[in-house]
Amino acid sequence: MTSAPPPYVPGHGLLAGRTAVVTAAAGAGIGGATAKRLLEEGASVVVSDAHARRLKESEAELAAEFGADRVTSLPCDVTDEAQVTALFDLAEERHGRLDIVVNNAGLGGTADLVDMPDEQWDKVLDVTLNGTFRCTRAALRRMKAVGGGVIVNNASVIGWRAQKGQSHYAAAKAGVMALTRCAALEAAEYGVRVNAVSPSLAMHPHLVKVTTPELLQELTAREAFGRYAEPWEVANAIVFLASGYSSYMTGEILSVSSQHA
Repeated sequence: MTSAPPPYVPGHGLLAGRTAVVTAAAGAGIGGATAKRLLEEGASVVVSDAHARRLKESEAELAAEFGADRVTSLPCDVTDEAQVTALFDLAEERHGRLDIVVNNAGLGGTADLVDMPDEQWDKVLDVTLNGTFRCTRAALRRMKAVGGGVIVNNASVIGWRAQKGQSHYAAAKAGVMALTRCAALEAAEYGVRVNAVSPSLAMHPHLVKVTTPELLQELTAREAFGRYAEPWEVANAIVFLASGYSSYMTGEILSVSSQHA
């Protein structure tokens, strides 16, 4: 069975007055869709990405739609502690508060373990897992001081499911899941919630173009709906975890998937 994507869900003001930071938010992927959804729900957003040109383009598009006073950008390589610190400092300086952090930055690739050099393993782990750690730590230090906040990490079903050629990415995403659970227990005592989403297959037009038809058919065949998720469908789950509707959830990994049971 193949179904069409559902109608786009309008905003309901769930995050009015909040300030959010979203990493890897340039372009048409989950990060960009999440930034837009947060803005539609009333938040002010600081977007970051390692690609400065694409980030500036994304900022301009969002500012044109939602107002320049609600959108700020700063290039940030999450493997660089100084850049991470600067990103969170900017959010507080520009908007006076930090309520929501979405750790979306990650790096993948395909390589069999037997052929994988240390450099490739280290790079994927440093961006995907260590980057999430650095941003989570920076967020928690600020949120602890004010007694509240929400962190949402982007994990992946690959953290649960074995797949050839994905040892580095799977290890990183499984680490993000474990980090989420442990950080949530530590943060609960000062009123901060930490959760994660775990998408199975989210695609956008640019990604479809660089994916072989054979691989796309194989991946969508695993999904009950017979299609991949639109990035905004994953963003909806992130908005839910960032909002008061999930007030009793922390340390949870929310599967965003239509995979067969």
